[in-house]
Amino acid sequence: MNQNTKFGFIPVSSSITQTPFEEIVGEIIPSLHSIGGEQFAEENAPELFPVYFLIVTGGTEEKTVALLNERRKTIENETAILLAHPGNNSLPASLEILAKIQQEGMKGRIINLDDETNKGWLDELEKTVKHQAVFHQLKKTKIGLFGKPSDWLVASMPGEELIKSIWGPEIVNLSIDELKYEIGEIKEDEIEEDNRVLTSRAVEIKEPTKKEIKNVLKVYAALKRLIKKYEVTAVSVRCFDLVTDLKTTGCYALSKLNDDGIIAGCEGDLVSTLGMLWANYLTDQIVWMANPARIDEPNNSIWLAHCTVPVKLAESYKLRSHFESGLGVGIQGELSKGKVTLLRIGGKNLDKLWVSNGEIVESGSFEDLCRTQVKVKLHGSVKAGELLTAPLGNHILMMRGSYTKELTEWWEMFVHSDIDK
Repeated sequence: MNQNTKFGFIPVSSSITQTPFEEIVGEIIPSLHSIGGEQFAEENAPELFPVYFLIVTGGTEEKTVALLNERRKTIENETAILLAHPGNNSLPASLEILAKIQQEGMKGRIINLDDETNKGWLDELEKTVKHQAVFHQLKKTKIGLFGKPSDWLVASMPGEELIKSIWGPEIVNLSIDELKYEIGEIKEDEIEEDNRVLTSRAVEIKEPTKKEIKNVLKVYAALKRLIKKYEVTAVSVRCFDLVTDLKTTGCYALSKLNDDGIIAGCEGDLVSTLGMLWANYLTDQIVWMANPARIDEPNNSIWLAHCTVPVKLAESYKLRSHFESGLGVGIQGELSKGKVTLLRIGGKNLDKLWVSNGEIVESGSFEDLCRTQVKVKLHGSVKAGELLTAPLGNHILMMRGSYTKELTEWWEMFVHSDIDK
C-alpha cells in the first residue's frame, strides 16, 4: 500500500459484461486517486482500513453483498460505502445492495458520483474518507484503565465488550497498585525540568508545598513509563485512590498528558475518555473533561468545573490544592472567551449523543467549585435544561471551535442507526 493512500476502492463488474471496467469508469478513477484512493482486487483488500465498493455495472448485487458479509466477519460495525456512477445500471444495483445489507442490520450509504446531479461528490467522498479513518483509528486504539471506574459513576460503567463492539477501542486493565509502586520509583532528578517549567509558568502558587508539587510530577512521570510499557494509546485513571492512599493527586499528570497529545481521563470514566478520543481524532482539538457544576436555564448556560485542565487550553494558570480534599495540586486555569463545542456520549448501548455549539463567556474563581471554572452559553436549539431531564451522565467534554455538525454526521454514520434489526 502506498504511504499516501487514505482509502481503498474495489471495482465490481458483472461477469457477463464484456467491456473492461476501465472504459466504463475511467474518468472517475483519476478523481479517486487525487484524494488518496488506491485500487485493490477483491482478494487483497486491507483490513482495518477504509475500503469502498465502486459498483461499475448492474448484475453485481449478489457478489457485492457476499464481499461485504465476508468483510463484516473481521471488521465489526463498519459502515459500507457504495460508489455509484450515472451509467451501466450502477445506481439501481447500489440501491438493491444497500437495501439488502440494511435488512441484515448492516449500516451503509451510497455516494452518487454524478457530476450532473451531485457536483460536490468529490468533497462528500473526501469527508467520508476522513470520517471512516477515525472509525478505523478507534479500532486500533487501546485505553489503559488504571483501577476500576470510580464508584459514583453509576451511569458510566459500560462493559468493555460493548465499548469495543460499538466504538472500537480495546480496554487494557492495569493495576492502580502498579502505578502507586512506579510513583515511588521516580527519582527527583527525573522531574527537575518539568518542575521548573510548571512552577515558573504559573502566575501563582497558592496552597501546594514544594513537596506536593514534586509528588504530582512523579505521578506524571510514572504514568508516562507505564503508557510506554503497556503500549496503550490513552489512559483513564481512578485518581481518587491516589488522594486517599498517597495523599497526592493526578490532576497535573492528566493535564500534561493531554497537552502531550495522550488522551487522559479522570476517575476511571471510560465513557468520557472514549468521547475525548473520538472528538480529538475527528477535530484534532485538545478536549477538556469537566463537571457541569451549575445550570443557568434563563441564560441557557452551563458552568463547567474541574481540578484539571490541559494547560494549552488556558491563557494562564494557578497551582491550587485539589478542591475536595485540600491535598496535592489542582490546576486553576483562566480560559479566554470564544467558540467551543460541548458533548457527551452515553446510553445503555453507548449510542446516544448530546452535543451543542456554544461560547465561553466567563471564567470563574468560586471557592465552592473545582478549581478551573468556565461559563458556557449554548448556541442553537439545544437547551441547558435538557441536562436536568435526560442527562447521559455527569462529565461533559469541551473543546475549542464549533464542531456540532461534523460530530453529529459521524455519529449518525457509524453509531446511530434507524435500521430495523
